[in-house]
Amino acid sequence: MKFVDEVSIFVKAGDGGNGMMSFRREKFIEKGGPNGGDGGDGGSVYMEADENLNTLVDYRYTRRFNAQNGEKGGSTDCTGAKGEDLILPVPVGTTVIDAGTQEVIGDLTKPGQRLLVAQGGWHGLGNTRFKSSTNRAPRQTTPGKPGEARDLKLELKVLADVGLLGLPNAGKSTFIRSVSAAKPKVADYPFTTLVPNLGVVSVSRYKSFVIADIPGLIEGASEGAGLGIRFLKHLARTRLLLHLVDMAPLDESDPADAAEVIVEELKKFSPALAERDRWLVLNKSDQLLEEEREERVRAVVERLDWKGPVFVISALEREGTEALGQAIMRYLDERDLRIAEEPAYAEALAELDQRIEDEARARLQALDDRRALKRAGLRSVDDVGDDDWDDDFEDDDDGPEIIYVRE
Repeated sequence: MKFVDEVSIFVKAGDGGNGMMSFRREKFIEKGGPNGGDGGDGGSVYMEADENLNTLVDYRYTRRFNAQNGEKGGSTDCTGAKGEDLILPVPVGTTVIDAGTQEVIGDLTKPGQRLLVAQGGWHGLGNTRFKSSTNRAPRQTTPGKPGEARDLKLELKVLADVGLLGLPNAGKSTFIRSVSAAKPKVADYPFTTLVPNLGVVSVSRYKSFVIADIPGLIEGASEGAGLGIRFLKHLARTRLLLHLVDMAPLDESDPADAAEVIVEELKKFSPALAERDRWLVLNKSDQLLEEEREERVRAVVERLDWKGPVFVISALEREGTEALGQAIMRYLDERDLRIAEEPAYAEALAELDQRIEDEARARLQALDDRRALKRAGLRSVDDVGDDDWDDDFEDDDDGPEIIYVRE
């Protein structure tokens, strides 16, 4: 199944049914009076989180969705049938955004959670509603109200407790294969991971956490190089980041340089995401001698001025992975306990989460706008350099001043 994490759709709620104008007509009963019924309400459009879905591919080609209209009212005071609501299933972790205003309508983060995205139109009134002591035969009715129409943008962010960061071939996929039952593609060339992968790590019989592997970053990813930074949004809802560094790269590059590249790209994407708790995990230790291993660990720590936890593992040989999994589980348990006991800590985390969401969305929207301008053959103001301006402008001060007047 193709992984799709962003789609744009159009939804239209059902229109309300018109009111009916009718008069009672029965044999031997004269002047029976009005008996026109009200119309039915139009159906509304809802989004519902479905835990059995993991991609938005169902909305890739079908983009327009219309709820059922309400039926018009009938005679003998019969009310028209209500339009059936339209329920659109989406994966858990989907954010619904109004494409016109960029307003976040809601986040669907729990299975079965339902969100109203387009309200159905109200029913029209039949002429029975207008009868009175002075108006015995009313001929007034009201039409049904049109249903709400909206252009929506759906963004999927996978829900995971732990997210993996690193350059291509840092061993992220190998790590997730070694600690969980997930089987992402592993090969000896970069960019084997093209879409996010999720794995459940079982630490004990009743304790587990979810880990997310995203495609590797390269230098310049914040400007769209490689696979870009689009998949970094999937780490916005994680509680802990693991920064994997290849200690023995095939091209014999400096691991400290590779670690620094990831940190810089993370800050460019979202400074708030860079504030998320992050652990340094140095991978492929089995390919180095003990003395060389210690030297490279020290070099990376000094280059990053690292103050947090450091783990040295070999994902391929499963060396140190069990201890790392136990440490992650303890961290998550202590974090949940602290959130429950310290309201100030919980409030600070909520504020950080919101900043990450806002910065990630703003960054991705800026990239989308830049791509749209490029497709149109235009450039944004930020892309215009000093060389694009005519140097002769400075010599035009003595020229004629032209003022345009609209008559």
